[in-house]
Amino acid sequence: MNYLQPAQAGAQLLSLIVFGTMARWYVAPWLKTLGRADALVPLLWIHVFRYVALQAFSAQRDGFPISDGGLMEIVVGDVAGTILSLATIFALRYRARLAIPLAWLLVAETIFDTVTNIRGGIRENLMGAASGVTWLILGFYVPLLVVSLALIIWQLYSRRGEAIDNSKAVSIGQRSSVVTSP
Repeated sequence: MNYLQPAQAGAQLLSLIVFGTMARWYVAPWLKTLGRADALVPLLWIHVFRYVALQAFSAQRDGFPISDGGLMEIVVGDVAGTILSLATIFALRYRARLAIPLAWLLVAETIFDTVTNIRGGIRENLMGAASGVTWLILGFYVPLLVVSLALIIWQLYSRRGEAIDNSKAVSIGQRSSVVTSP
């Protein structure tokens, strides 16, 4: 029996559960103590590293059975996500009005990219074909992106009336003793 496909799917599912639990128990309560911009920035930093998808060129050369078209879909989508997330971080840093529309654009781009990549992976029978760095990216980083995307959407939607220059008791880079109830 070939265990590659269930191993990859199992790693992705377990990572989603682990990252989701961490987000629920630790990240979400922490984000509530931050202002809107400061809460979005750490979530966006996770997306900055999407350029790791460029390793797919090496994976294809080393035998990952992805077509050139499928490879370009992955790379272009993830590099676009990198650029959008970095631009959004800069906009939030300088409290530019464009920050929130850029964040929503990143959300839309990431959803489109994820759906496109899933469709492409199914079309090209790639589930279980990954190995090495590609396997690690799919098993750990992609689920982290999904969970962080859910947190970004939550922050954007639940704080839609809050200004981006609004700061709360704790901001990034500041130490403060905040008592939270369990």
